[in-house]
Amino acid sequence: GLYAFTHATIQTDYQTQLKDATLVIREGKIVAVGPTATIKIPAGAVVQDLSGQYVYPGLVDMFTSYGVPEAKAPERQGRRGSGPQFDSQKPGAFDWNQAIHPEVNAAELFKINAEQAKAYRALGFGAVLTQQPDGVMRGTAALVSLNSDRKENEVLLLDRAASGLSFDKGTSTQDYPSSLMGSIALLRQTYLDAQWNQRNPRREQNLSLLALTQQKSLPALFEVRDKNSALRADRVGDETGVQYIIKGHGDEYQRLPELKTTGATFVVPVNFPEAYQVEDVYDAQRIALEDMQHWEQAPANAARLKQAGVAFCLTAADLKDKTKFWPNLRKAARYGLSEQDILQALTATPARLLRAEGEVGSLKPGLQANFLVCSRPLLADDNVLLDNWVQGERYQLSTLPADYRGVYALQLTTADKILKNEARIGADMRLLIQGGKPETPELRVVPAAGDTVRGTIMVSTELATLVFNLADKVKNKTAKSNNDSRPPADAGAIRLSGYYAPETKTFRGDGQLADGTPVTWSARRLEEASRQARRDTAKTPKPLVLSAVTYPMGAYGLSAPPAQEVVLIKNATVWTSEKAGKLENTDVLLSGGKIQKIGRNLAAPTGARTLDGTGKHLTPGIIDEHSHLAIAEGVNEGTQAVTSEVRIGDVIDPE
Repeated sequence: GLYAFTHATIQTDYQTQLKDATLVIREGKIVAVGPTATIKIPAGAVVQDLSGQYVYPGLVDMFTSYGVPEAKAPERQGRRGSGPQFDSQKPGAFDWNQAIHPEVNAAELFKINAEQAKAYRALGFGAVLTQQPDGVMRGTAALVSLNSDRKENEVLLLDRAASGLSFDKGTSTQDYPSSLMGSIALLRQTYLDAQWNQRNPRREQNLSLLALTQQKSLPALFEVRDKNSALRADRVGDETGVQYIIKGHGDEYQRLPELKTTGATFVVPVNFPEAYQVEDVYDAQRIALEDMQHWEQAPANAARLKQAGVAFCLTAADLKDKTKFWPNLRKAARYGLSEQDILQALTATPARLLRAEGEVGSLKPGLQANFLVCSRPLLADDNVLLDNWVQGERYQLSTLPADYRGVYALQLTTADKILKNEARIGADMRLLIQGGKPETPELRVVPAAGDTVRGTIMVSTELATLVFNLADKVKNKTAKSNNDSRPPADAGAIRLSGYYAPETKTFRGDGQLADGTPVTWSARRLEEASRQARRDTAKTPKPLVLSAVTYPMGAYGLSAPPAQEVVLIKNATVWTSEKAGKLENTDVLLSGGKIQKIGRNLAAPTGARTLDGTGKHLTPGIIDEHSHLAIAEGVNEGTQAVTSEVRIGDVIDPE
């Protein structure tokens, strides 16, 4: 189809916004965008006037498994599934280890899933990178649009957009690897095997290694479980000459100086921890301090990456409740991200990483017609995502609620007269309908005389119910007429029900006064609510000042390395463990974390701390030659008799 969207505020990319602009699309592609005065609308175009609305590029998620079937573990063969499995049971000329399958191609597995596509479109996404997230080497991912009304070949934008990796063996039934150190060794060895296979192509036909060699030029997306494994992945990349894009865990702020040195771009989730239940003293005692610290600081993760100059994308991955995506984006904005930062992380940066700038990420002629139509600026609390256009197909997300907010002149009429001078129910009564959101307005009533009172208004489509009570502030009652025992007409709640006529901007309907007198009523809008009156009366609280990041997190963490003192230990018995043997009445000078001098009557440098070692012994630190302390995710790789390929240094836990 041919469409022209006119008079909108259009964000052509994360840096450029055009006021009163027009976007023209034809057959699923953008053909023109610019100021309305400069765009010639083609004959036959369907014109949509988007005055007052906002248009943004469709969002891109870098980490999904949309439309790709979940990997299933194969049944173990032989010995009825018992005993160790040393070899791969995958048929074909593939790698010896089932966790290594770079030959898997998500594009070949992909099938449009209308339900999943709808869920992603509801969040504002127009395209996603999809892969089968299984194994150490996962194969290639595909970039696909979220148009569920076309065929697979039409929505497939890039069939081999990136390769996927992790330290998780996934559904492999093979025993090896059983630890993090084993996964790292397997990954390193596979890169070496691929190099050998490339140099010796006739020695062995291995389709896995061939596929890995063919993927060398692709972006490589590496999923990790935490910030320490992000550093481990980068070290593997340094050894093998690969700069990974790292899908993080949301705790990158805890090792930010080190992660910055990797030069990696991070894909970070916005699945911030929920507030803990601490009302019960025993529940509160069971919550670890490091968990509380992460709850406090996780929303600032992306902002701290930005402040440190680390490139990043944002993803809806890891969110159990996808409806929290936009609230959490707004929370991230309150902690320091700008709308420009967030838009860049969801459009331009994914497109750049995937080398897909010619398909998605901005609104330029020739690109896919993927764009969002919004009622307000993207991160505004009252913004409504109205339409998500994907490849030129409209997917309606919401309808713009009727905006009743404004100042109205209220007129009440009984069967025989217009009420003009009944206490404060008079011709000059005004209704103020205001508040932050059109669908949940607030009501204030300004009587002909007296103080403004609060009322309630309920609106649904074009129907409305208003209730207010003028009696609370009434001090001087109107005198009753002779033989009239009814209370004054304004002594209780007045209830009005009716409908709203948009063309005349008028409410009309029926109701009753507090004494039961039936009335007809109308309220004609005199003016729209001011911008101030439209604001939500409940101000969004600013985030608390964040505590410092400590190393490690928790009760004993430090915000900086402890200062290394200059220390002089005097008159100790020093066991050197060298030829000098045991030295009596000897001094030892320590500086910069090292022993500087050993001798007698050493002079203390200025500022040094002096310790009296008289009667005490000083020995070298004791070394445990076979320790399993501080090893992350498995203290041994015990699945093979010989595992000399693993390195404990790969998995030291610094915390």
